[in-house]
Amino acid sequence: MDWDEMYRGRERVFSGAPNGVLVAEASDLAPGQALDVGCGEGADAIWLARRGWRVTAVDLSRTALQRAAATAGPELAGRVAWTRADLTVTPLPAGAFDLVSIQYFPLPRRPGDAVLRRLLAAVAPGGTLLFGSHDPADLSARPGFDPAEYYRHDEIAGLLDDDWAVLVNETRPRTAPAPEGTRHTRDTVLRAQRAPVLGDNGHRRTEGR
Repeated sequence: MDWDEMYRGRERVFSGAPNGVLVAEASDLAPGQALDVGCGEGADAIWLARRGWRVTAVDLSRTALQRAAATAGPELAGRVAWTRADLTVTPLPAGAFDLVSIQYFPLPRRPGDAVLRRLLAAVAPGGTLLFGSHDPADLSARPGFDPAEYYRHDEIAGLLDDDWAVLVNETRPRTAPAPEGTRHTRDTVLRAQRAPVLGDNGHRRTEGR
């Protein structure tokens, strides 16, 4: 898909409100460094930045990023880095983010789960992985898109090792109406926390923060 073409074809693609899964699951998190995967027009990144987070907001579409930056305005200058990149091929710094948020981003399966493992490795000790998606039961295959080619929340949970605590792994009703022309009525949610590092005295600490 040409994502720039999609955004240019419509004055606004998304509602402008942060995703309900993010609001429900991240409101209780202490602000730190966040990675917003597939940030689109920026509502999630802006919500996080206004709550004190420093956000790396990544998308393939230059048009979406330009809209997002315009919406954020000078008020959030320096709190959000609007970044054009393809995270299926772009390396990420290990242990750099206190929150890695993946909201409705179709994360494709790759040999050896390479893309997913890079995202997991980017979560800092003590940090949170938050994966929200449409319930697969609400999705149908169509030309160019097969839901079976993308990760489900329970699959990702099954790949987490003992360094992770799964806090939420469920399907729940959407908190917002389904996007126009769709029948998305439920969300799947995975929230997992990476174990903090133990200090010399046995107390838990995080590295570099």
